[in-house]
This record gives sequence, C-alpha cells and structure tokens, in this order.
Amino acid sequence: MRDPASEATLKSLPGGGVVGTGSVKPGHPDRVDHDQNSIQPWETDRPDRSGARQWLVPAVAGTAAGLAAAALYNRKQAQEAERRYPPVGRFLDVDGVRLHYMERGQGESLVLIHGNGTMIQDFTVSGLVDRLADRYRVIVIDRPGYGYSARPRHLWTPRAHARLFRNALTQLRVERALVYGHSWGTLVAVALTLEAPSLVRGLVLGSGYYYPTLRADTFLLSPPAIPLVGDIMRHTVSPLVARAILPGMIKHMFQPAPVPERFEREFPKALMLRPLQLRASAEDAALMTPSVMDLEQHYRDLAVPVTLITGADDKVSDVDRQSARLHRELPHSAFIALPGLGHMIHHLAPDAVADAIDGTAQRSSRMWAF
Repeated sequence: MRDPASEATLKSLPGGGVVGTGSVKPGHPDRVDHDQNSIQPWETDRPDRSGARQWLVPAVAGTAAGLAAAALYNRKQAQEAERRYPPVGRFLDVDGVRLHYMERGQGESLVLIHGNGTMIQDFTVSGLVDRLADRYRVIVIDRPGYGYSARPRHLWTPRAHARLFRNALTQLRVERALVYGHSWGTLVAVALTLEAPSLVRGLVLGSGYYYPTLRADTFLLSPPAIPLVGDIMRHTVSPLVARAILPGMIKHMFQPAPVPERFEREFPKALMLRPLQLRASAEDAALMTPSVMDLEQHYRDLAVPVTLITGADDKVSDVDRQSARLHRELPHSAFIALPGLGHMIHHLAPDAVADAIDGTAQRSSRMWAF
C-alpha cells in the first residue's frame, strides 16, 4: 500500500502553472515521480475577441456597401458625362487601339498633342484649332485613355505613344507634319521626332517637362495606377476625391492668371473624372520621371527646328529647370517665355502659340530648302 505521508503535491502557482501529483519514494528523498496523466497545461488568460467580432463584421459589410454605392454613383456620373459631351470627331483603329481624333482645315499637316488629364477639347476650347485651321490641316488625337480613345493594358510610355501616333498618321496619309505638344504631350512630341525623324519637320514644345525633378502631382495622381488596388480606387474613391480637388488643380494650372471664362463654361471637366481617364492620368503621372530619364539622353539628336514656349510664371513646370535648360542644351532652338502667364499657355495666349508654330514652319521651310 502507498504511504499517504510519502505523497507530494505540486500546487498551482500564482498566475497559472503546472498542477501535478507524485510520490516521494523511499530512498529517494529528492525525487518526485509524476503521473503523466495528471499533468495539466499552463493556464493563461485568453483575450475575449467576441467584442471585436461584433463590430468587425458590420464594419466590413458597411465598407463594402459604401464602395458598391460609390461605384454605382460614379458609373452613373460617367454615363451622364458622356451623354452631355459626346465624341466630337471620328474613330480610327490603329494596332488594335481605337483612337478618337479630329481633323480641321487644309494645308500642311499640324499635329497637336495634349497633356495629362485633358483631351481634344483642350485645343478647341482654347481657340487654337480655329486660329490654325485656315492655313494648316490640323489633326488632334485623344491620347490612349483620354476623351474617347481606348487604353488597353499596356505600358504607355512616350515612345509607345509615338509609335501609335506614327502609325495613325500613316493611316491618315500624313507624310510630314509640324508637331505641337503641351505638358505631358511634349514627351510624346519629342519621342515621335526621335522615333520617326522623317515624319516630323518642326517641333513646338509648350510648358514641357524634360528633366527629372520631384513633383507633388506625381505622387498625388499615381495611386489609381497601382494594379488591383488602383482599379478599386478609380471606380469608387478616386472620382469623388478628384471631383473635390479639381477646381483647385485647374486654378493652379492657370496661375497667376485667372481661369478663362470660356474654359469654365465649355471644357468637359466631367469627362476627366471617369474611371478610365483617371487610370490614364495616374499611369502617365507614374511614368513621367522614368520617361524623361530615357528621353533626356537623346535631346541632342533632335535634328529639326525646335521652339520652346512657356508661361514665365508657370507654377506646374519650373521654367528655368525645364524649358530654359533644354534651350541651353539645344542652342539652335528658339525660346519664348510669356510674362505673367502660367502652365496653360494655349488658353492664355493662343495667338502667341500660333505665332510660334508659324515661326517654326518658316524655319523648317528654310532648312529643307537647302
């Protein structure tokens, strides 16, 4: 029989511990034999997660419902924008991409390339097309994702734009053309000249970005370009945020001059807020710096007359670091800085831009005469 006096018990320690029983055998005063079946695990306090579950499920459901409602609202807004502002031109299928373009006037060909966030109407509302159509065959193309042009999933660098535009102009039977690019469109204009030097006979660059610098708009506009997350954003949150900040962004683009009444009245701002156009803007913003890092190595290869025109008080693209610097790198280029004007020079000074195009055409004619 077991001697009760020889049994030993390990009691629970404060805060939890092992509770076990054993016996001290005779001859082994320091030895305790534990019964494996009697050993119990450490007892610890487990947090009560029932409260977290109570609010987590409704929060997720509420967020999903809110995003779905936002997506439905934004879809209706996009449909209303397209009903209010239908296509103003014609369509052309180029390399599997459906492009929306407009053509006015007769004469030697002039191609106008718009910047980030805008579309064909950037040049019609400004009055630039009307000023030039009496002596040029003016061609304006919605860049991929803008206006009514498609934007397949592709890395739309300036060079990719240039190849697409070259093939589009070939379909339109353009053999040689003057090219005016504004803002992000200057990158496409430069790339087109490098990719198709026999096509471009003169280059006018307005309010351009040519050298890598830190820009706040790149970080602000880029998130909708992020795969998956960006797709959700541009259908839900991004259109709402863009709608709220758009007036301030437009004001900034024109500063220090006021926004022209015609722009406020006629420009189809609602088209800028559609999910596809927001993706295009985001991707272009994300590609801006790496694109100029590629192109800046080839500026000296531009073998056509180049005119740089900018607002002297541009708040978007620093004049000295961008246009003036490129003028210094291209000593045979012409440089025009318009005092008191900001980024949107073709709206603020369409006559000056038209004169710059005419002057470039004349220089080109003299060059090709020899």
